[in-house]
Amino acid sequence: MTAHPLTPAILVLEDGRTFRGSAWGAEGRTLGEAVFSTGMTGYQETLTDPSYAGQIVVMTAPHVGNTGTNAQDDESRRVWVAGYAARDAARVASNWRNEKTLDELLAEQGIVSIRDIDTRAVTRHLRSAGSMRAGIFSGEALGSRTVDELLAEVREQPSMAGQRLAETVTTEQAHTIEPSEHGWDGEVIGDVAAIDLGIKSMTPRRMAERGLRVHVLPATTTVEQIRELGADGVFISNGPGDPETAEAQIEVLRDVLRSGTPFFGICFGNQLLGRALGFGTYKLPFGHRGINQPVLDRRTGKVEITAQNHGFAVDAPLDGPVEAPTGGFGRVEVSHIGLNDQVVEGLNCLDIPAFSVQYHPEAAAGPHDAAYLFDRFVDMLRTREPFTGGAQAEAVVAETTQSTASQEAKN
Repeated sequence: MTAHPLTPAILVLEDGRTFRGSAWGAEGRTLGEAVFSTGMTGYQETLTDPSYAGQIVVMTAPHVGNTGTNAQDDESRRVWVAGYAARDAARVASNWRNEKTLDELLAEQGIVSIRDIDTRAVTRHLRSAGSMRAGIFSGEALGSRTVDELLAEVREQPSMAGQRLAETVTTEQAHTIEPSEHGWDGEVIGDVAAIDLGIKSMTPRRMAERGLRVHVLPATTTVEQIRELGADGVFISNGPGDPETAEAQIEVLRDVLRSGTPFFGICFGNQLLGRALGFGTYKLPFGHRGINQPVLDRRTGKVEITAQNHGFAVDAPLDGPVEAPTGGFGRVEVSHIGLNDQVVEGLNCLDIPAFSVQYHPEAAAGPHDAAYLFDRFVDMLRTREPFTGGAQAEAVVAETTQSTASQEAKN
């Protein structure tokens, strides 16, 4: 049901704070984790980013929807946010690429949303108290119900910590992105097995533009299936949920690392690399969500402005290199750090061909400071053999362990 502009709506946070406004998009009830995004543009890419599954996104930009929406800018097959909140929703979509208004898109896909609230106040509250469970209620779902009744419903939902969501957003069927489809007219450089835990459409496109054939695979892909594919490299995407719940994908990744196959991970993929190496992960108070996050590349001293969307981070020592807690993987270093709060923003393995970053180098929408990371992955693939597993994997582990032991003896 499409919301009427004057239909009352309320955003209820689990600590009892409430914000009253008007219904937007669809009327009804929705529950999720309230988070805020600081992007001044790219609202359609935010809505269709699978990493936002299970979350009610509060936009800090005061005016949202002025350019409408179009099918070309979608980052996945649908809108994934659990709910949406804005201060001033545009009454008119004014752009030559517009196909439907933001209100129409939200209503069409059943996204219960709220507008006309003080999103600055919501953001300041979440920044102090942390992201938390929340709900948006409007229409019959609101009716004459009391705040206490709504609050009880909000508090009954599970928290984001411990949620396993990647399997709910992954591709249903494997598919291939060809380099020739994206402007590459040379020989294919290599084949990449991209495990989709919530991949954005721009990510495989960035690899295809550089000559890589990308096989986008479901979250349930096994190491045997990757082996049969004969991939030259493996990629793990961004995605929603708690990385601690991704045991199956972590085990697959460990087999990939043992084989010596080049690996690249972003966002959720960075967290899974951390856990595969033996580090922990933890939930951030309110996460990093936006397209203006400063990150330091510790090797070059260069500061990158990055696009980010994550609520968990890797717990690894900033002083390194250190030996990976999980044996056989050699040394690892924190390659990038967030300048706002010193959070780990990247990992680089020194004895096996693997690296990852916590942010989004495909940056749709956002800055392109980190696009070089795709070039780095291409360079790794040019010098490595395809993934075969088995005896090759055992040999790589033995060689790495022996090399590490020899280095320790020298020290």
